Amino acid sequence: MQEHTQSNSVDTIESYSSAPHSSKRVLIVTAVDAEKDAVLRGLKNASGFEVIAGGVGPAATASATARRLMQASYDFVVSAGIAGGFAGQAEVGSIVIADLILAADLGSETEDGFTSVQELGFGTDRIPVDAAAAGKLVEALEDAGAAVTLGPVLTVSTTTGTAVTAASLLRRVPNACAEAMEGFGVATAAAAAGVPVLEIRTISNQVGPRDRGAWKIKEALQALETASSLLPEVLR
Repeated sequence: MQEHTQSNSVDTIESYSSAPHSSKRVLIVTAVDAEKDAVLRGLKNASGFEVIAGGVGPAATASATARRLMQASYDFVVSAGIAGGFAGQAEVGSIVIADLILAADLGSETEDGFTSVQELGFGTDRIPVDAAAAGKLVEALEDAGAAVTLGPVLTVSTTTGTAVTAASLLRRVPNACAEAMEGFGVATAAAAAGVPVLEIRTISNQVGPRDRGAWKIKEALQALETASSLLPEVLR
């Protein structure tokens, strides 16, 4: 997502205890309230889910996620929200389910170009998702007739606003599907707690030059609602 459009209520929690029932306890983390509300509409009072708006960017969401994971036990953590999609990989209005969560700008700029923190030997820039759950969610979305892609989702602290930067990201991660600002933060906290993670992104705009007039935020939020509606079945 190129820019969040609504102020968030950091660590605001919504939970439900009525049917339908999920046997697992799931924490869903969005950035802002508009995304949280779309997720809640999709869940339709499903039990076993808590949804928080953790803030914009990887630091805010890592902190909010870690705080909740210290306070309660969960079987799954899901990073969810709208995002920018890479042309030819994920079109506006479609859904991306991450098969890898990658911190795309965590590293160093050198005379030879960007070097990731992993290449520098200072840690990891990628966190795997729960592959079985991701595949099951993709299958459920396809059965529901949704346009869905399984692929890497990039986390950035500065969203892309030029064709040059978009092309540079694709050279480094040729199959990248979407760019957002929170997934790696959520996934880092989940990994530290030993909890499997998923990332769901619905596409409001294409990654590259900023053209706010072409963004489809309403449609992306509707797609997020659709994807969220399948979670009680997928994660039961």
